[in-house]
Amino acid sequence: MPGDRLTLQDRQQIAAGLREDLTYASIGRRIGRPTSTVTREVMRHGGPRGYRAEAANRAAERHARQRRTTATRSPGTASGGRDLRVVDEVDAQSVELMIQAGLPRMMARVFAALFTTDSGSLTAAELVRRLHVSPASVSKAIGYLEGQALVTRERDPRSRAERYAVNDDVAYRSIMAGVRAQTRIAEACRDAAEKLGPATPAGARLENTGQFLLHVLDDLVRSVEHWHEVYSAHPPTPGNDRDSTQKSPGAHLSTGLNDRAT
Repeated sequence: MPGDRLTLQDRQQIAAGLREDLTYASIGRRIGRPTSTVTREVMRHGGPRGYRAEAANRAAERHARQRRTTATRSPGTASGGRDLRVVDEVDAQSVELMIQAGLPRMMARVFAALFTTDSGSLTAAELVRRLHVSPASVSKAIGYLEGQALVTRERDPRSRAERYAVNDDVAYRSIMAGVRAQTRIAEACRDAAEKLGPATPAGARLENTGQFLLHVLDDLVRSVEHWHEVYSAHPPTPGNDRDSTQKSPGAHLSTGLNDRAT
């Protein structure tokens, strides 16, 4: 069994496997390494299409030298005392899952970096250094993630730099953004059904689709609102009732959905 660190020959085998469209598991078996090691290596150095063995080896050697000369962090540990290899493995696995869920690769890498950081926020410069990508790539990814309600911008109080943050209720925000989009689709279906005539096959299909979406979304909003209250990291203080403008978007959506679905 090879040592902990990948050699140049290992990386050349990984590059060859990627050119042959082998899975990470198959490449791992070829070089005698766990699948997670191969996944982490590829994702850290350009992804399946951008991976280059020699460049990855130089970057790994440079990173190893930096770790040895960094006095502010114990060898092999990340912030909080965690093993760096474990942190990297979680990060790589998160990226793969997000890609499977539909996020483009670069957006998934940026989101995973933010999501697995204790602070939940990083500056553009920190993301560039961590992911070894260009500032333009980070900017494009952040723009996309903002549009999906997955990240927010905030000002670093210690500098003028913007920080990109993942809030504790990111899942709630993302689901509710999806609900709003699906509600618009449902309403468009019902409007189209009215124009085509509900007695026509196409009109009936569109009307049924709109009704189905509205009922499902109504149930989803109720469930999301309930569990958001249960798991909220910052519940409202007793006696501090929130008015309708302070409630989450689901409060308004739920009312609108009930009106349309009945």
